[in-house]
Amino acid sequence: MPTTVTAHVRYRGLTSRDLALVAVFAALIAALSVTVAIPIPFSPVPITLQTLGIMLAPSLLGWKRGSLAVATFLALGLAGLPLFAGGRGGLAVLAGPSAGFIVSWIFAALVIGLLTDLMVRKGKYSFWQGLVINALGGIIVIYAIGVPWMAVVLGDAVLASLLSMAVFLPGDIVKAVATAAIASAVFRAYPIPPAGRPIADESADAAEARDADDTDTSREKKA
Repeated sequence: MPTTVTAHVRYRGLTSRDLALVAVFAALIAALSVTVAIPIPFSPVPITLQTLGIMLAPSLLGWKRGSLAVATFLALGLAGLPLFAGGRGGLAVLAGPSAGFIVSWIFAALVIGLLTDLMVRKGKYSFWQGLVINALGGIIVIYAIGVPWMAVVLGDAVLASLLSMAVFLPGDIVKAVATAAIASAVFRAYPIPPAGRPIADESADAAEARDADDTDTSREKKA
């Protein structure tokens, strides 16, 4: 008796739509970087909306497209375009106190994207889970890399920690909340399709059932 073979869909590669989304979000991060830059008298790193874009891209696009959007933005900035805070660009920024934060963005995007993909795959986007994910990737990961780097450049670990906590933490918490709210609304109104081309992939049980059917068919023919 034939057994119905079920298959689940996997997504591989990137489509032209995916590349367009990567470009759009790289441009969004750039716009957030250059439009708002509030200098702080006692801090070498200005307040910007960059981390809002760093959180938004992987939250909405997933780890693959989100990380590519962040990597594209970083590549353009390091190539010399004035995309970083204060209109800076080029490899020289990697010698400054904000270099650790810049480097940390790709890791933040990976963490947020991977955890968000896992959450959405298991059900739906949850505001509170999204907030925790954004705080983990967009605050803890970024600070874990950025603050020690700033401490080395400034030569004062205590000062670097206090500057980060007092100046940047409140705004970053607001950005994490805003990102979770935006992502929750987007996924509820118009879920963004996964990255890549859909490919039907038989499960292990389905493959065994198909093999069993083939064996039964062969026996029937021999009989």
